[in-house]
Amino acid sequence: MTVASSPLAFRQLVRAGRFTAQTAGQCPGYTQGNLAIMPGEYADEFLRFARLNPKSCPVIGITKVGDPAVPELGEDIDLRIDVPGYCLFRDGEKVAEVPHLRELWRDDLVGFVIGCSLSFEEALLEGGVPVRHIEQNTTVPMYDTNRPNGTAGRFGGMGVVSMRPMTAAQAIRAVQITSRFPSTHGAPVHLGDPAEIGIADIDAPDYGEAAEIRPGEIPVFWACGVTPQQAIRSARLPFAITHKPGHMLVTDVRNSHLAVF
Repeated sequence: MTVASSPLAFRQLVRAGRFTAQTAGQCPGYTQGNLAIMPGEYADEFLRFARLNPKSCPVIGITKVGDPAVPELGEDIDLRIDVPGYCLFRDGEKVAEVPHLRELWRDDLVGFVIGCSLSFEEALLEGGVPVRHIEQNTTVPMYDTNRPNGTAGRFGGMGVVSMRPMTAAQAIRAVQITSRFPSTHGAPVHLGDPAEIGIADIDAPDYGEAAEIRPGEIPVFWACGVTPQQAIRSARLPFAITHKPGHMLVTDVRNSHLAVF
């Protein structure tokens, strides 16, 4: 259920601590973004990593060093306080989840905003394709895979995917719809047997919450913006911050402006 009339109003709710949940279904029509924040000395290397892995890491915004604003993505965006949940990493390990970055922000940090598959869900719904985690008000299930990322310097690791259960006919329609949105992960990367991409138990996601797969449905997998968390782990960065999976930055950019026709 949408709780605000505009992305700016939604971000103000987040800043005030009045919205701390996952963001699927919030501000339909507007692009949501994943976060990867790190010291500037690693930024060029991470950007090369993102360019080698465009399905998982479609960068839609980058901050200046030490500046939490992303003016190209919206009015008064502040990466320190506009996301409903953050993950803190030290030496490549997640050590905490925090509600804001007021005390953690540093003058040497660079923030990357990466397109998110929650953005194309409005188009799926309009195209008659149901989205189970929106129906059930849960966080989209996400899984670590056995598919290696392209490596850039110290950044590598394995890819992460999100999953939405669908009938075969709905999956075909979903491919057609999401192919128009390469900046928010584009078309699925796998359909069907999860074991083929290294997922042992579809009912036990590594992030998010399990989604019911009903008779006649198959799991459909998209590249996921949680992939940078695996890259941060592989790089063993001394300090880094990401969004909490499913808890996104809601931008002022309309999904239609990122669509390819």
